[in-house]
Amino acid sequence: MRTLPGTLARITRPRTGKAEHLHSRNKLSPLMDFGSNPGGLKASYYLPKNLPKRPALVVILHGCTQIPADYDACSGWSKMADDHGFALLYPQQVRDNNGNLCFNWFLPDDIRREGGEALSIRQMIETMRSRHKVASDRIYVTGLSAGGAMANVLLATYPEVFAGGAIIAGLPYATAFTVPEAFERMRGHGIPKARELRTSVRTASSHTGPWPTLSIWHGTKDSTVAEANARAIVEQWRGVHELASAPTVTETVDGQTRKVWKDIDGRVRITLYSIHDMGHGLPLDVASGYGKSGPYMLDVGISSTAHIAHSWGLTRRLATSRRDKAAVKPPSAPLTPADRSSSLDDKIQKVIRYALRAAGLKP
Repeated sequence: MRTLPGTLARITRPRTGKAEHLHSRNKLSPLMDFGSNPGGLKASYYLPKNLPKRPALVVILHGCTQIPADYDACSGWSKMADDHGFALLYPQQVRDNNGNLCFNWFLPDDIRREGGEALSIRQMIETMRSRHKVASDRIYVTGLSAGGAMANVLLATYPEVFAGGAIIAGLPYATAFTVPEAFERMRGHGIPKARELRTSVRTASSHTGPWPTLSIWHGTKDSTVAEANARAIVEQWRGVHELASAPTVTETVDGQTRKVWKDIDGRVRITLYSIHDMGHGLPLDVASGYGKSGPYMLDVGISSTAHIAHSWGLTRRLATSRRDKAAVKPPSAPLTPADRSSSLDDKIQKVIRYALRAAGLKP
């Protein structure tokens, strides 16, 4: 049986990659004076040169033992922002709050609306919105491990703030309130039933909808946060969105299983990516040009960063793995209405010319 010390050791021990991978130039700038900061957090942000007038904002929450600069260098988010023009916000845990730099997703004072770390991050978002004219309807949040669990905290306590979220190797909201309980839930023990999971979200705020969309990513061989937590997150939000129990679509994407839940209008509300044989970490496809391997940053041939950004409408097309470029022609740019009209005209002209030749007439 996995013990609490053993689980803690897995969290604090790098899983893959070498330290030199992380000595990249820090692109991030410190975010100062963002409010009362009851959670005592720090923050960094990134603005690409091609930032539009009303940019989208992605809030990114690192995992235990990580810092924003390293997470950014390995995940590829700032390169994605450079290529497609949106802003990034990186809340940062400090050792005075948690010795392993984990966001405190399990402490009651930090996971309630208008309190603790959750409110600190809400204040950071509002500061970014006011200072950099962020589009209030295009704010998203993602996180890994404890950061994924804290992303779920934010989605539950401030659902009106976010258009969507992505939880990677995370946990459902409000299932643990002490350190021992946190480790039990990480092992997949004592997870509440579906009704209690849904009630936790519905009572976290006075919000009645619409609710943020959600994608969940989890490795099938994760020995730090049991895969049962991914299924529990689906149940938690499936109930809030009032979706059917069975997924609308089950398919294979980049060799991995993706399940999709759509609402009655056919809109995607929840997606679950099960990454075959992956342990605890962030799924990457380094060959796509976004991200690089490092501790808990796992090159498994599918880029969570690229898929998440694309699902939020932040990119025009999904990044294609460089592994496939020799065999697969890169996708062309989307056709404009004028392009489609011109293409149709060309086809009509070809049909006319063929008919004239068949009749023995020179076109």
